[in-house]
Amino acid sequence: MEPVGVFRRAVAVIIDTILLMIVAYALAAATGSTSDQGFNLQGAPALLLFLIFFGYYVVMEKTSGGTLGKKAMGLVVVKKDGEQMSWGAAIIRNLLRIIDGIAGYLVGAIAIWVSKDKQRLGDMAAGTLVVRAEK
Repeated sequence: MEPVGVFRRAVAVIIDTILLMIVAYALAAATGSTSDQGFNLQGAPALLLFLIFFGYYVVMEKTSGGTLGKKAMGLVVVKKDGEQMSWGAAIIRNLLRIIDGIAGYLVGAIAIWVSKDKQRLGDMAAGTLVVRAEK
């Protein structure tokens, strides 16, 4: 069980972001928040979008070990002992995504580069690792 570094994780995040931006645009279109320049969600629709994003990461990582992006990259999130993570760990890991995501995930990337187990801050707090999925 070897933790993976920044590149594969970054590609997974890009895939997830593309998928989530499609959802965001659909929500904006449904709430009349689109324009020729794009979309702008505020108030309740913006809160709903945040909950969808957060829920996507938490539910997918807890129930199937990873998001669609992680699955596409052959990755899985596990506890440090290799077992499936708990709901609490999934929530903690993804709450700290807000900090790890600062400056385009630069904070998370630096944490992964300097940690012996290639963990971002959310992984450290939740006691999780991102590893290659077993075939």
